[in-house]
Amino acid sequence: MNGLDFWNNSTAIPVEKRDHYGTIIHQEILSKEAKGNKAVLVTKAIWVRPDNKTLLDELTTFNFSVDTKANNFIIDRITTLTAKDTAVIFKDVKDGMFAIRVARELELPSKEKTSFVDDKGNVTTVAPSGADATGMYYSSNGTRGDSVWSTKGDWVMLTGKKDGKNITIGMFDHPSNVGYPTYWHARGYGLFALNPLGRKVFSNVFSNGKEELNFSLKPGESVTFRYRIVVHSGEFLTNDDMNKLFADFKETK
Repeated sequence: MNGLDFWNNSTAIPVEKRDHYGTIIHQEILSKEAKGNKAVLVTKAIWVRPDNKTLLDELTTFNFSVDTKANNFIIDRITTLTAKDTAVIFKDVKDGMFAIRVARELELPSKEKTSFVDDKGNVTTVAPSGADATGMYYSSNGTRGDSVWSTKGDWVMLTGKKDGKNITIGMFDHPSNVGYPTYWHARGYGLFALNPLGRKVFSNVFSNGKEELNFSLKPGESVTFRYRIVVHSGEFLTNDDMNKLFADFKETK
């Protein structure tokens, strides 16, 4: 965003290169409430340049709920980003935007190391997953495994076994989001992510990069993103189960 990388920033970045990276800084918890099988957490954060100038204000609401009958733990994240006194442009790149990292047991089985390159040319080499890896991706568009990467869909689920238990993790896009239906940046090494703002790299796989979206906000302008994660234990969720969960999610405001 505005020439700064907010995705790959970490303490591992050399000091001489940190002026190329932005930072998202948690500010405060605005409210928290728990009642029965539901809880709500509201937080505030800022997106800052290396010189500490704030580019974006972030207001995020986390809605937590437990469906004990279905063995589903549900997390909704609703984030509103508001540009401060400078216009912001989210450059069309593959790295972003909503993601989790999963345990080694839920990675897809692999026997060879693989390498990935970010938009600055930095190479990340990933070791083989090991004998304990049991993961498999399934998408609402019918693809599975590593083929889910760079495809669009309403949802993707990851199934696998951990500590002797069947686990399903589902991630859902919302029709109100920019870039819906999102592209999926789901990798076998445990990065489970979606990126509605990265169109060119993903569309290049099937349509020679014909799509491009450099999303922008004017000073004072806001945008809201809604996503849902479902963690399920017991028998793996089916496509029908995921479609029903998506139908429920898309009705939320």
